[in-house]
Amino acid sequence: MYYNKILFGTLACILSASVEAQDVTLRMAHFAAESHPAHQAALAFAKNVEERTEGAVSVELYPANELGSPPEQLEQTVLGVVDMNLPTQGGLDKYVKAFGTVMTPFAFGSYEEAHSVLDGPFFEWVAPQLEEEGLVMLSNWEYGFRNITNSVRPIESPEDVDGLKLRTPPELQIVAALEALGASTAQIAFPELPNALNQGVVDGQENPISVIYHFNFDELQDHLALTRHVYNSMVHVVNKDTWDSLSEDQQSIVREESVAASTMMRDAVIAQEEKDIAALKERGMQVTDPDSAMFVELMGPARDRVSEYVGQENMQTFLSFLD
Repeated sequence: MYYNKILFGTLACILSASVEAQDVTLRMAHFAAESHPAHQAALAFAKNVEERTEGAVSVELYPANELGSPPEQLEQTVLGVVDMNLPTQGGLDKYVKAFGTVMTPFAFGSYEEAHSVLDGPFFEWVAPQLEEEGLVMLSNWEYGFRNITNSVRPIESPEDVDGLKLRTPPELQIVAALEALGASTAQIAFPELPNALNQGVVDGQENPISVIYHFNFDELQDHLALTRHVYNSMVHVVNKDTWDSLSEDQQSIVREESVAASTMMRDAVIAQEEKDIAALKERGMQVTDPDSAMFVELMGPARDRVSEYVGQENMQTFLSFLD
């Protein structure tokens, strides 16, 4: 009997070790262009994870919506068809409403403030909620403050936004901000946006500087206004079953390299932003930098709409982090 116990225990250890030794390939999808800092950070993440795990964990990257639209990629990650994803808070708030608070118009005054909140109390608040939906939150990456482009007129004040028809993604927070300024909005899929601009279906659109630059919106739009009306970032998430299948050491490495990639992307986006704006000017875009205070004064209705969407309790919790 004693011998059988020893034999059984030995076999269990061997089987456990063989399971840990199995090679794992993680499929990671995201929506950014291959030239975008997000993909460069993802490449570094994949390389470092594979090196540090000595090949036991490898990461296959699928950039630029290769595996479907952002909502489709995120759903695939929840279902485990895709292992990792880089959605924004606007995608995640369909699963956990608290994420929607981040995109409250003019919530943050700087990148430093946003990073401090998102990496600190906000992370502790939302990560457990997201895990209940089948996703483990690894780290906050970057995307940036969103700005308006159009081909009708330069924007110096909120009055210049009034009457413009602007494309937005389907996030209510962005729609609410622009409609509070008097714009009409249209939700058009990003791949269809260039044609919509060319054909005059919409007058303009809004996105972070890195997107405006890397997707050459200067070829389609005459004016860029640095409105910085909404901040959001990519969030590195992994399917919970996939995460649970990794050893503790592998989990530590993956999380550490996710944070390292976040730092890399944040540094790249912030450092590159002024260069991208200068390059857009050189390419012929007229760039304005209106006083944000004039825009903030008109955001009451937009913030009310966001509060109703995310829930008053969630909004109060988020505002407490800002205080």
